[in-house]
Amino acid sequence: MKGLRILIVLGALLTPPIVGLLFTYEIIKVDWISFMENQPSYRPMEDPLPLPPNSVPVEGPAYVPGVPWPNPVPADEVSLTRGQMLYETYCSVCHGLQGKGDGVMKAFYKVPIPDLTAANVADKDDASLFATITYGSANMPNFRDLTVRERWDIVNYLRQLQGKLP
Repeated sequence: MKGLRILIVLGALLTPPIVGLLFTYEIIKVDWISFMENQPSYRPMEDPLPLPPNSVPVEGPAYVPGVPWPNPVPADEVSLTRGQMLYETYCSVCHGLQGKGDGVMKAFYKVPIPDLTAANVADKDDASLFATITYGSANMPNFRDLTVRERWDIVNYLRQLQGKLP
């Protein structure tokens, strides 16, 4: 019986401070110790780390920086159709349906969105376009969530927009 009285008294004494802390947490914003802030992190606009030498991506050969890499996906009807659907879903918002850099997001960017049919883009090899789609660039997000095949399909469709397909 005596132990029960002690628990009731302790409960009565400790309940108000605990409840008070719970309700005032939003005001005082206690900074709990976190080790997440003490580890290296990368912001989305930083360049991706280069691949280790002689490594091959998990999904298979896709692109190795500094090595000329041919497009392994032929630009047939299937690839171009898939590439068009993927381009319209992921790319046309910024680059426009014809790749001229006149998408609906143009109004929200301070820097001009690149014209994908311009000579400076059309002169790049397929591997460079693939790498830009994969890793993004200064103002462009990366599309690593797309499969390797889907990214090559987009490259094939870009070549069609540029008039560079045979």
